[in-house]
Amino acid sequence: MTALTGTGPLLRFALRRDRVLIPVWTAVNTVMVLSMPATLKGLYGTPADRADLLRQVETNSSLRALIGPVLDDSLGALTAWRVGVYAAGLAAVASLLIVVRHTRDEEESGRQELIASGTVGRRASLTAALLAAGVANAVLALLVTAGLAAQGAAGAVAFGLGLAGVGMLFATTAALAAQLTQSARAARGLTAAVLGAAFVLRAAGDASTDDGSSALTWLSPLGWLENLRAFADERWWVLGLLAAAIAAQGALAYGLAGRRDVGMSFLPTRPGPAAGRLRTAAALAWRLQRGAVLGWSAGFFLAGVVYGGLTEGAADLLGDNAKAREIFERMGGRSGLTDAFLASMTGMLGMIGALYVVASVLRLHGEETSGRAEPVLANAVGRLRWAAGHLTIAFGGAALIMLLAGLGFTAGYGKDAGPILAACLVQLPAVWLVGGLTVLLYGTAPRLAPAAWGVAGACLLIGWIGPALDAPQTVLDLSPFGHLPKLPGADMRWTPVLTLLAAAALLVTAGLTALRRRDMTSS
Repeated sequence: MTALTGTGPLLRFALRRDRVLIPVWTAVNTVMVLSMPATLKGLYGTPADRADLLRQVETNSSLRALIGPVLDDSLGALTAWRVGVYAAGLAAVASLLIVVRHTRDEEESGRQELIASGTVGRRASLTAALLAAGVANAVLALLVTAGLAAQGAAGAVAFGLGLAGVGMLFATTAALAAQLTQSARAARGLTAAVLGAAFVLRAAGDASTDDGSSALTWLSPLGWLENLRAFADERWWVLGLLAAAIAAQGALAYGLAGRRDVGMSFLPTRPGPAAGRLRTAAALAWRLQRGAVLGWSAGFFLAGVVYGGLTEGAADLLGDNAKAREIFERMGGRSGLTDAFLASMTGMLGMIGALYVVASVLRLHGEETSGRAEPVLANAVGRLRWAAGHLTIAFGGAALIMLLAGLGFTAGYGKDAGPILAACLVQLPAVWLVGGLTVLLYGTAPRLAPAAWGVAGACLLIGWIGPALDAPQTVLDLSPFGHLPKLPGADMRWTPVLTLLAAAALLVTAGLTALRRRDMTSS
């Protein structure tokens, strides 16, 4: 038996388990990328419009920090500029989730020990996880390349391979983190921290130069994608840099995987807190989720600061571009360009906040399937008390991150604290509705609970891409965020807010009722 024996069956099993995750994340990423050329053609249809955009980006360091520099005025280059960083970020997140799920998650739940008792090599599970991530990134690369081929074949190939390369780079980062840490939560957190650091380094570098040449930009894998210069005299050798980093991290992960026992790690696990600090189910839930809450809180505050700093220059950036103004007005209302910009950005953060609440609620599912919920419930802790602890973190944490986003906007913008805070907090009914649907799925059909990721992704796709594609209002209304008042600037409408709150409460109640009545599972 070799170290890779059993890789094929494990790969098929991984792809079957990810039959929802991979298609949803790939579809969202692909649609986001392929919708851009038509949108940008409507926004900047003439060479003069595109030349004006280049001048605006060159003189706006905040915009470069947020999106990156524009390297050419072709539609392909503008597409790579507008969505490159975010498409690569989505590919990285999907890759790290896939790899950690099929490595450290399996070990933590005890299933890996059962698998290892059969005819399975020591590195088969790691190989299958990386191959599953490779399949997801390969499909993304093929779809993006085919969809952008009309903008230039070479640029399309470079951009597609660049996105896949960044995704696989973070897949190997996750594989390495899975060897170093003893919990799936820590592995995901460590990889996400590396991704966050990559974004910060790229943002700092791009803010200082207008061509991506900063040393800080070159320290970030997201900066490598930028310096690949898709559709702008491609630098093919940058793909070699990505390949070398993937190979180095993969080799290190494989080396470590062969030197440890199943369930063990190379970084020591800190001993648990003293008895008495975890006297309640809510305290345990906070202990388990505090890292995620703190990380999301810091990220939303910093995002608010960045978006707030862009607010003053929003009108200058759009200039007399009627189509761009129309898109922002569809996203944020018609109360004025500055208010529309604030409303659209706070709405965007609200839709991203829905991803947090889904992840936090699904922690219940993870605790149950891993068997960790069983010893808790074997004591004098009812199911509702146990679930309420995690749901308090999920729904209360959503309120916290949106509040901090509002404070960040206020710090970056420098005025109008009250209206901006209201604009952030008014997103909560829609965020909580998505969380309520997740609770319902988990309570009634736990195997379908991960489908809540698709709901949150659909809301993000409708809210982000819908206005740019001039989607009909009936499509925009499919998202709960489409029914919220466009604050600041618009009148406060309590009817949709209260309706969404009531619907969220009803969904949570129904989900908890079903949870109380069904059997618990550990598979």
